[in-house]
Amino acid sequence: MDRTERFYKIDQLLNDRMLVPIQVFLDELGVSLATFKRDLEYMRDRLNAPIEWDRDAGGYRFVQPDPNSPAYSLPGLWFNAGEVHALLTMQQLLSNLEPGLLAGHIQPLQTRLKALLGSADHSAEEVEKRFRIVHAAKRHVATQFFEVVATATLRRLRLKIRHFGRQTGEDSERIVSPQQLVFYRDNWYVDTWCHLRNGIRSFSIDAIRYAELVDEKAKDVPKSQLKEVLESGYGIFSGSKVSWAKLRFTPERARWVSAERWHPDQKSSFDKDGFYLLEIPYSDDRELIMDVLKYGSSVEVVAPAVLKEKVIQEVRMTLAGYKT
Repeated sequence: MDRTERFYKIDQLLNDRMLVPIQVFLDELGVSLATFKRDLEYMRDRLNAPIEWDRDAGGYRFVQPDPNSPAYSLPGLWFNAGEVHALLTMQQLLSNLEPGLLAGHIQPLQTRLKALLGSADHSAEEVEKRFRIVHAAKRHVATQFFEVVATATLRRLRLKIRHFGRQTGEDSERIVSPQQLVFYRDNWYVDTWCHLRNGIRSFSIDAIRYAELVDEKAKDVPKSQLKEVLESGYGIFSGSKVSWAKLRFTPERARWVSAERWHPDQKSSFDKDGFYLLEIPYSDDRELIMDVLKYGSSVEVVAPAVLKEKVIQEVRMTLAGYKT
C-alpha cells in the first residue's frame, strides 16, 4: 500500500470506527509507527484533517473542525502513486505530440495530478524530468484542423475536408464520417467512412488542408467491419483482402526482431540454423516494403514471389540512382 492509499485508509478507519487505537492503524496499514505519524502529520498540515489524539480513550478520532480553518476533504478522484505516474507519463506523451495541441484540456488535469503526486514518493517534476520521449519522422499537424477532426469524431458529426494526396500530388474534397483517431508512428490519422468512395478510408491529419463540421449525423460503421478492413493487414494501409509475407532474418538480426510484434496475427519460428522466420499478413505492400528494406542484407523475402520481386526491383533502382 503506497502513501496515497494509506491516507484514504486512515480516513476510512476514522469514519467507520469513530475511535481508532494506534495498533489498529499499524496493523491495517502495515507500516511502522514513525511512518504512520508522518502520514498523520501530512494529513493534518496539508489536507487539513481534523484528527486528534484522545488520551483518555486511547485512540485517534475526527473532531469538529474549526469553522475558520480550511475545509478537509479527500479528492473525489484518488490515484495511487503508480497510477499517477502512468497518467503523468501519458500527459508527457500527449503534450509532446504537438505544441499546444491539447494544452487547454491537459493543463487542468496536469495541475490536479501534480498535487496528488506531491503526496507520493516522487515529485511531479522528478517524474517529468526522468522521462525522455524522442519523436522520429513526426509531421506537423495544424492545431485547428486536429481540433475540428477530434470534435467531429467525438460528437459524431460529418466532416467536410480538403485532403492532399501525396501519391498523386493533388487535393481532393470529401465528406466523411469520422470513426476513430489513430496515433501511429508519431503521426495522427483519422479512420472514416468516405461518402464519395462509399467505403472506409484513412486520412493523415497533417495532410488535411481544410476541415469544417457538417451539421449532419455521422454514419457509424460497426467495429467488426472497421477491424476487418483496417487491422487485417500490416501497418496503416487498409484492405480486407490480405496476402501473407514470409521473411527470413539472420541470426544476428533475430536478436531484435524476434522480440518485436509486427502484427497481432503474425507467426514466427526459428530454423535449425538460427534464422528467424516471420510471417505477417498485408493488404498493401508499400509500408511493408519500406520496413523490409531498412534491414538491408539482414532479411530476405521468402514469399510471395511478387513481393520478393518488388523488393528486388526497389534495390536495383536504388543502386541505379547511386551509379548516376
